[in-house]
Amino acid sequence: MNEQELQKRLELLKTEHRDLDAAIAALVGAGSTDQLQIARLKKRKLKLRDQISLIEDYLLPDIIA
Repeated sequence: MNEQELQKRLELLKTEHRDLDAAIAALVGAGSTDQLQIARLKKRKLKLRDQISLIEDYLLPDIIA
């Protein structure tokens, strides 16, 4: 993947991450008792955060000074 494709993928992942955050908040706010569904959404959100971090690290590597 080139840098442009990675930027696009990064934006898609961030959007999905925000959407999951909103979905989790809505379920919790509505008093949902489906803890399994909430746990699955949170797990997916964590996986997205990991993918986002990997791409960000690749695009902006740490510079050791």
